[in-house]
Amino acid sequence: MRFDDDAGLDTSEVSDLRGGGGGGGIGSRVALGGGGLGVVGVLIYFVLSQLGGTSPASSDVSLGRLQSGQQVSNSTLAQECRTGADANRNHDCATVAVINSVQDYWTDQFARSGRTYRKATTNFFNGSVRTGCGGATSDTGPFYCPADSEVYIDLSFFNELQSRFGAAGGPFAEAYVLAHEYGHHVQNLLGTSNRVGTGTGPTSGSVRLELQADCYAGVWGKHATTTPSSSGKPLITDVTSEDVRRALDTASRIGDDYIQRNLGNGRVDNSQFTHGTSAQREKWFNTGFSTGDPARCDTFGARDLG
Repeated sequence: MRFDDDAGLDTSEVSDLRGGGGGGGIGSRVALGGGGLGVVGVLIYFVLSQLGGTSPASSDVSLGRLQSGQQVSNSTLAQECRTGADANRNHDCATVAVINSVQDYWTDQFARSGRTYRKATTNFFNGSVRTGCGGATSDTGPFYCPADSEVYIDLSFFNELQSRFGAAGGPFAEAYVLAHEYGHHVQNLLGTSNRVGTGTGPTSGSVRLELQADCYAGVWGKHATTTPSSSGKPLITDVTSEDVRRALDTASRIGDDYIQRNLGNGRVDNSQFTHGTSAQREKWFNTGFSTGDPARCDTFGARDLG
C-alpha cells in the first residue's frame, strides 16, 4: 500500500495522548455496544491477562513506541505528518493517512444517502487511557467507545499482532484494524449498536456486530484508491493483492476459535464467541472488499454467517 506523496494529511483527526498516562483497569462500560473493543476486543484483554501478558517494550518514537519519559504531542504529529510522502516513510503518519482516508470515504458515503457523517477522533495512547467507557490498558487492544464516539489504540498493538498472534502484518493489515474500528463508529451513528445485547455465542448480536465491522473495513478497502481527500486527490494510490492477503491473514489470526485454541486453553467453546471464527472474519472482510457495497454487510439479516 502506497500513499500519494503530494496529498495533504489532516492530523486534527488524531489526538496524541502518549506519554500522558492516566488509565487504570478496564472499565465496565468499555464493552458497551456488544463489541466496542473492536478487532480483538474483550477476548484479548482476558487472554493476555490470563497469560500474564504485558504491553511490549517501547523503543522507537517514529513507530509509535515511547521510551520512559518521552512525550509526543499533536504539535509533533502536525509537524511530522504533512503529506503522503511523510506517510510513506513514517509509521505514525501512515496511521494518520489511513484514518483520513477511512473517514473521507464514510463522509462521502453518508452524504450519498442523505446523512451526515460525524468524524471520530482516534486517540493514540501508551500503556493506559481513560475513556467515556471507563479505563483501559494496552492489553485491551484497539477499541471504539460508543459513549464518547472515539477510537483508542496503542500503536504497539501492531507489533503484538505479529509477535504474539503470528500475523504477517504490513500497512494494509494495520489499515484493516483501523477501518474495523471506524466500522463500529458507523454502526453507532446508524443505531446498529443498539441492536446488540450482552449475550455470546456463534450467532449472537456481538458476533454479528463484529463481522459487520469487518465487512465495512473491506468496503473501505475496495474504495481506498478512489476516495478523494479534502485536497481532491486520493491519499492511497495502490493496494496490491499481497496487501489484501495480509489483511485476510490478520483476520484469520483474530477469530474466536484461533484465539481460544492458540492463546487460551486449547479448547474451542463456541458458546463464548463474541467476534466470530477466523473463517467468518475472512469471509466478511472479503465480502466488503469484493463488492464495495455497505448494503452487502447485513450480518444481522444473514441466516448463514459462514
